[in-house]
Amino acid sequence: MPLTQTAPISEEQIRQLVDSFYGKIRADADLGPIFERVLADDWEAHSGEMYDFWSSVMLTTGYYRGSLIAVQKHMGGLEIGRLDRCFALFGDSCDELLDSEAAGLCWLKAVHVAERLKLSLFYRPDRPWLRNAV
Repeated sequence: MPLTQTAPISEEQIRQLVDSFYGKIRADADLGPIFERVLADDWEAHSGEMYDFWSSVMLTTGYYRGSLIAVQKHMGGLEIGRLDRCFALFGDSCDELLDSEAAGLCWLKAVHVAERLKLSLFYRPDRPWLRNAV
């Protein structure tokens, strides 16, 4: 069931959320090197794409025109446990920066994004699927 409700969140809060999240990613001993290897000198451009992505998700702006799945496939080394860690860090940023209503709705949408990513990146019909992965 698609989520159509938008959160009481501004574009500026989305920018702060993405910046906080990527600050946590960069500081993470496990995730930081993976993202740094792929993004190196391109953090600013990637952050801009993620501003657009979350604006599209949270405010239904339609700004994001890329493929999050393609970006994640390009990451390499971002197995299911690390993807879970990414979304946990995102949830931490939501809790730190947003009021409970906005944080809850943002987290709910993030869980749906995580589920779609996991199905796309890790599900194989010939292998057992991990139940309750998020």
